[in-house]
Amino acid sequence: MTPLAIREITLRNRIAVSPMCQYSSEDGFANDWHLVHLGSRAVGGAGLVCLEATAVAPRGRISPADMGIWNPEHIEFLARITRFLHSQGAAAGIQLAHAGRKASTRRPGEGSGGLLPEAEGGWQSVAPSAVPFRAGDPAPHALSKAEIHALADGFRDAAARALQAGFDLVEIHGAHGYLIHQFLSPLSNRRTDEYGGTLDNRLRFASEVTEAVRAVWPARLPLFFRISATDWVPGGWTADDSVYLVRRLQTLGVDLVDCSSGGSAPDAEIPFGPGYQVRFAERIRRETQMRTGAVGLITTPRQADDIVRHGQADLILLGREFLRDPYFPLHAASALGGKPAPPLQYARAF
Repeated sequence: MTPLAIREITLRNRIAVSPMCQYSSEDGFANDWHLVHLGSRAVGGAGLVCLEATAVAPRGRISPADMGIWNPEHIEFLARITRFLHSQGAAAGIQLAHAGRKASTRRPGEGSGGLLPEAEGGWQSVAPSAVPFRAGDPAPHALSKAEIHALADGFRDAAARALQAGFDLVEIHGAHGYLIHQFLSPLSNRRTDEYGGTLDNRLRFASEVTEAVRAVWPARLPLFFRISATDWVPGGWTADDSVYLVRRLQTLGVDLVDCSSGGSAPDAEIPFGPGYQVRFAERIRRETQMRTGAVGLITTPRQADDIVRHGQADLILLGREFLRDPYFPLHAASALGGKPAPPLQYARAF
């Protein structure tokens, strides 16, 4: 429950709302659902509320119902959200994303799932190489160098809009098999030019995006980067690769690495269990001295508190637990022997 200072932003505690897609947007616009969903977690005491994977380009959406920030008109409602989060004492973050070859899918719960054909409102996905995520799926369009450069510019422009909307921090989404991760992983990157092959070449796009974002993101504000620490597949991205990447990101102005895993292969065998990804946050923090965030089946106050107390991570990002309990931080304060600080309107309940 202690504060965390990063650059000129101080989080009131080490509890963050992890970015979680709501699949509730039309043409990329945030709406009342997002305001209430995110605002209730700020009321509940989160130190940081981070918006879902927000597409930097229309064809970077996972589904047609994803949030976006490619259009200046998206700023107005996003600013309404950040104002409310700030009014409740929470820092406001946004995750900038491009789904790459995992774009143009059906909204969860609609039909049989899977890719959405262009005839039904879908679009041609893009990737570093023309390798589909699943065998039998249509191949994505392999990006040209000019298109790669334009996408880095798209992340830069999205970060500038995020600043206009009042966000305190930006997280670059380099995980879960989406576009940046597709460049990093040899499972999806088969290029033979300077963006493929060697590890340094596969890091190039992630580096260029980070440089582009940091160029417009003020030095006073934090920059996060989410990684998949391993693909969980032989021959894929590894924890050793992640340590190497994080050392590169340190030189480019990244302040915290959010350590998730998986997403590059549909058949990966992932050993799910309580805190199963914490070891990656711990190793990266120990070997690079980078601040890290831990995420993944962290569900109780004591479990979260122990991770921070034992130096395994600096920040705890909760996803599903926040869906079950928007007031987790207030309950955690009580469970850990502290005094919850609810808003005046809710004080009688605590």
